[in-house]
Amino acid sequence: MIRRSARLLLSLVMTMAFALGGAVVTAGTAHADGCYTWTRTLKSGATGDDVKQLQIRVAGYPGYNSVLAVDGSYGPATTAAVKRFQAAYGLAADGVAGPATQAKLYALQDNDCTPAHFTYAEMNRCNSTWSGGAVSAATAKANALSTMWKLEALRHALGDRPITINSGFRSTSCNSAVGGASNSRHLYGDAADLGGIAFCTLAKEARNHGFNGILGPGYPDHNDHVHVNQGPSHYWSAPNCGI
Repeated sequence: MIRRSARLLLSLVMTMAFALGGAVVTAGTAHADGCYTWTRTLKSGATGDDVKQLQIRVAGYPGYNSVLAVDGSYGPATTAAVKRFQAAYGLAADGVAGPATQAKLYALQDNDCTPAHFTYAEMNRCNSTWSGGAVSAATAKANALSTMWKLEALRHALGDRPITINSGFRSTSCNSAVGGASNSRHLYGDAADLGGIAFCTLAKEARNHGFNGILGPGYPDHNDHVHVNQGPSHYWSAPNCGI
């Protein structure tokens, strides 16, 4: 794996070249690791798998009480999410995912496509195969990746303070062992139990980062962590935090 410092340096070089209007570095001619390389600038009206890859990485910036669809279509919601991502990292917030924006994404991801501050190992302490849950192993792992990118956005919004993942994906047996609900979103790989920062701070900020489910202090059995998930139903409850 290329060292993080090298990725950051490449990001700076690509951003400077773009700002200067030079042709030394353009999107797709270089990438920071083995995960993914965009080969074009993406903007409103674009469609395709490369748009989906972008959406996964900016889905943590949908705005308050919103969820960004990962559908491969670059519409108004994706444009708005890209603008929020750009503003969060000090880039020109034009809603166009060009070389500077792509360079920042390269700098934020590792070879396995996970974001800088989270890993698959953190999201799965149950088994090494991602099997045995409510969905296929591939879907559970993909859901976990999407969750991690939203957590990266949450972490950055909180001043890049470390967030602890206490529980992520669970197989049916792992879920039963810890007394999890039979319909727990942990079985789908799209849920995480969080700590490391004041629980109400986590729960309140999570409302801005694309989580349909938020459970925290005041909700039964959630006084010692904050649960977030990407389930299909919207449900927030952390009464002690005013949610």
